[in-house]
Amino acid sequence: MNKRISLFFLILFFLSTGVAQSQSSALTSDSIFFQMKKVADWQWKTLETVGWKNPKKDWTSGAMYTGMVAWAKIANDETYYRKLIQVGEDNKWQVGKYRYFADDYCVGQLYSQLYKIYKDPKYIADFKALADTITTLPHTEGLEWKKSIYLREWAWCDALFMGPPALGYLTEATGDAKYLDKSAQLWMKTTEYLYDKDEHLYYRDSRYFDKKEKNGTKVFWGRGNGWVIGGLVRVLSVMPKNHPERKKLEGLFTDMSSKLATLQQPDGSWHASLLDPASYPSKETSGTGFICYAMAWGINNGLLPAKKYQPVVNKAWLALVTAVHPDGKLGFVQAQGAAPDKVTYNDTDVYGVGAFLLAGSEMLPLYLNHKNNVFIKEVYNETASSKKQIVEVKWSDIKKEIKKADPKKVVVTDAATHVLIPSTIIYKGKKPQLLQYTVDLSTGTNRYFEISTK
Repeated sequence: MNKRISLFFLILFFLSTGVAQSQSSALTSDSIFFQMKKVADWQWKTLETVGWKNPKKDWTSGAMYTGMVAWAKIANDETYYRKLIQVGEDNKWQVGKYRYFADDYCVGQLYSQLYKIYKDPKYIADFKALADTITTLPHTEGLEWKKSIYLREWAWCDALFMGPPALGYLTEATGDAKYLDKSAQLWMKTTEYLYDKDEHLYYRDSRYFDKKEKNGTKVFWGRGNGWVIGGLVRVLSVMPKNHPERKKLEGLFTDMSSKLATLQQPDGSWHASLLDPASYPSKETSGTGFICYAMAWGINNGLLPAKKYQPVVNKAWLALVTAVHPDGKLGFVQAQGAAPDKVTYNDTDVYGVGAFLLAGSEMLPLYLNHKNNVFIKEVYNETASSKKQIVEVKWSDIKKEIKKADPKKVVVTDAATHVLIPSTIIYKGKKPQLLQYTVDLSTGTNRYFEISTK
């Protein structure tokens, strides 16, 4: 009997060690970077060889572009921006057919973000003309799901990922605050109608107010709420600290995050149905990706305490990477729809890839910023041209993070790839003053460098 008990605990030890090792390997900067590249490359290759399932102006594609832009910023390879510019050219830089339908101008997020780098007016001309009109409309209709209200108002929860960030990024690109102001105004209108203040979750639309899950709970869609909180942090990311609506949106974000953290499943994911996860027992990666992205952003920006939420996002990221096929295909993406539904390892779609890449773009700096005894330097090339840049870091700043830093032993590495970067210490007399190194920065690239000692 004692041998059997010993064998049981030995097996349990090895299993738990294996899980811990897989978690540890998934949560390194090079692993996060590699997984993002693998998923992004698989998606582009599939689109180029198999073709596009939906139009390039479609909301599904628009959601994918949000993640592809996030990946392009850290890839240090302008190829990815060129692919996105080609999308714009194919679209003739226009939004979709139904001008006031949020799904049809989700693509405006892409156009505005590309304009911010390349400054080509044609990128945003059509979307800006639309947004100028949106800001003048009264928006006084009710949001009940009838008379095709969705073609005029943000009457369904996932619209909050499509419309508000598109207007917000246009403000960032142009400097004109009216687009962001309208975004905040209409966000609150939708929130007053669809947000359940008791559950801190959003109904998909008015048709779900009285529906129940099999276990008798209210119907709150995992992906729908993922899109909401993902859209919320995208608006916050371009909103000034002193904006009159910021505190309300921050409060909404922290309330949703607190609720969603309690609904995370043991495998780290959020299922299609938030309050009845057993009814759809498989993980769902598009909702999980957006939630992981939002919470990681919240930690990185000081709105969520790392002690409470870092274990949540770590588990979520592990749930996402274990859904990636060996060739880079992302599985467990629920098919297009309006409510919870079943999903399998082989189910994929482009918006799931967008969510995955957004999550990775925040997990990378989150991992780096919580490493001990290292100094992380972030360098951004916001221009439309590649360039070499001399980076200088004060030795006094390095000493704040690395107490026993030795100028003879300090090294600089690319934090994403672990490639060693040659560096020099500049002295004043015998005292080190600066650490200096030169890096290549591709167009629109955001790179992280890790300074440590051997």
